[in-house]
Amino acid sequence: MPTTPADPSLIDSRYAAWRLLTTLGLVTLGNSSMYVVSVVLPTVQAEFGVSRANASLPYTLMMICLGFGGLLTGRWADRYGITRVLGIGAVAVCAGFVWAGMAGSIWTFALAHGLLLGFLGSSSTFAPLMADTALWWNKRRGVAVAICASGNYLAGTIWPPLAQWGVETIGWRQTYILMGLVCGIGMALLSLRMRQRPPLVQTQAAGNIHQAKNDQRPFGLSLAHAQILLCVAGVACCVAMAMPQVHIVAYCSDLGFGAAQGAQMLSLMLACGIVSRLVSGMICDRIGGIRTLLLGSGLQGIALLLFLPFDGLVPLYIVSAMFGLFQGGIVPSYAIIVREHFPPQEAGARVGAVIMATLVGMALGGWMSGWVFDVTGSYRAAFLNGIAFNLLNLSIASWLYFRVRRMAIPITRPNGR
Repeated sequence: MPTTPADPSLIDSRYAAWRLLTTLGLVTLGNSSMYVVSVVLPTVQAEFGVSRANASLPYTLMMICLGFGGLLTGRWADRYGITRVLGIGAVAVCAGFVWAGMAGSIWTFALAHGLLLGFLGSSSTFAPLMADTALWWNKRRGVAVAICASGNYLAGTIWPPLAQWGVETIGWRQTYILMGLVCGIGMALLSLRMRQRPPLVQTQAAGNIHQAKNDQRPFGLSLAHAQILLCVAGVACCVAMAMPQVHIVAYCSDLGFGAAQGAQMLSLMLACGIVSRLVSGMICDRIGGIRTLLLGSGLQGIALLLFLPFDGLVPLYIVSAMFGLFQGGIVPSYAIIVREHFPPQEAGARVGAVIMATLVGMALGGWMSGWVFDVTGSYRAAFLNGIAFNLLNLSIASWLYFRVRRMAIPITRPNGR
């Protein structure tokens, strides 16, 4: 395995494009468990005889462990190279699916998702691959990172209908074991194409004294204060985002449409999220991260509101598609905000912290929506809870945006405009 950095001439090259395609496949395989667990939620709940909140615990634990695991796998990738991290992830994904498929209780099922599928499996194909992709592109870095991040939604488009078919045909346990073999072996083979170390990238000095001052006082706040605000906003937006993404299958089952229709809605939602994520990458290059966050948060709130009056089959398909189109660019916009307003040499750690906060928000939102359903017997209150958290995110983003405007802080975008 090559241990020396690649030649800088490979940046933006055909090799970088093929590597990006390989990365997309790895993210699609490694993040499969995020969306399959939502598909089997009603079946697992019935088999183990637990509440909706307890049935949501595997997803919650997986997302929390994914967030913390990303910090560890990111450091491993920097020290030992991305290939070894992906190899560990491949074994963890395979073992995690198999262990979950043989689980005898909801707690064993949850541990398999948290410790193996989340902490070591999905985490190896999340933050480490986004960081690796950024090192291979200069001219179209934003679009390249958006394509890498879209693998997460591509997984949500492909795997739910396949998993639902498996549940109905061979049972959820056999489906999990088969997915473990397919995803684990696929990741192991693709990781062999990632052996080349990325080129060394020299950190550019700050353009001027004014910009350096802004880097040390993002939004006119201390670095710690600004970081905390972004993390709170990240948790809030993803608590809201988790309600439809985690519970749409169970919601459709409760409405009498069946789990298969819910799985199709989830796939449609995430397919539209791919489009949203790619388009938002281009929008970020033009209007900046904070405006993109404001736009996405506002539109996500509208989509959540539309779930309240419309509960027919066709309207739910339409609203699910709108939700996917509206919210796909929210999480990537946080990475752009960090690059625009924080010291460049600290971008990796600070982006990792915000991404971890969004994953905690997804975990909290998945469990909280199930708990609200258990208490009220309806998902209406769960949607209202999501709307409230979305308003918190929108309030923080709006306050930061108006501080930027009032201070007239220049924004340095990746393309230099």
